[in-house]
Amino acid sequence: MTWWQAVILGLLQGLTEFLPVSSSGHLVLAQHALGIQLTPDVTFEVLLHTGTALSIMTVYRHRLLTMVTDTVRTLLHPHKAYRTNTNVRTAWLVVFASIPAGLAYMFLDLQLEWTYARPWFACMMLIITGVLLGFTILARSQGAPVTLWKSLFMGVAQAVSLLPGMSRSGATISTGLLFGIKPETAADFSFIMVLPAILGATLIKGISLMQSPEAVDWLPILLGTVIAYGAGIFAIRVVLGFVRRGRLHTFAFYCVGVGVLGLILL
Repeated sequence: MTWWQAVILGLLQGLTEFLPVSSSGHLVLAQHALGIQLTPDVTFEVLLHTGTALSIMTVYRHRLLTMVTDTVRTLLHPHKAYRTNTNVRTAWLVVFASIPAGLAYMFLDLQLEWTYARPWFACMMLIITGVLLGFTILARSQGAPVTLWKSLFMGVAQAVSLLPGMSRSGATISTGLLFGIKPETAADFSFIMVLPAILGATLIKGISLMQSPEAVDWLPILLGTVIAYGAGIFAIRVVLGFVRRGRLHTFAFYCVGVGVLGLILL
């Protein structure tokens, strides 16, 4: 792992994990176009995910701390707390919304591998992502909260975003907006709900790393992790700004353009 590779991969992970442009789609197309393997080694991948998880924890540190403490404090009376405490309800909704992606990750591994081996599929999904983002211009905020069923639909959108070319943040935030959820609430829930998925993936990869430890050059890896962390914070704030101004559809032009160009070149 060279220094410049660490910088590029750290930026790619930090920015595209949260910007609605699909990191997986760009990775698949880049690997096909350049004829190289851009996936980092397992150690670096674990730490990159750790960096992006820490960026979420930093931006939402007060909210997350309150959610955790309130939920632990009310474990003996979860049903009552769910009805009366917003932070407890959000914590349980995040758990509920994480189920579809967890099931898809466990049972659809071979199907996902098939899609990642076909760049044209990533192009098609980028176009679909762009169309979905474009539809948000029609969304009318009703100031609605995140409910159990709305969180489930956002969770399904997160599961679909395991496909290359489908943006996770784009799919989940757009789903929330189209259900009338307040824009900032939809974006906040989207970023918080990805935390279990990132931590789960990090744990799985970390276990595999411990089973077959690698020789590690720590300096470039730590550099990439710090860059992923900083880029993640920047990307979250950028997306929040676009969502607050009702401009999430702006990213639709980029996604459709990249998808169409990719199909033409392929």
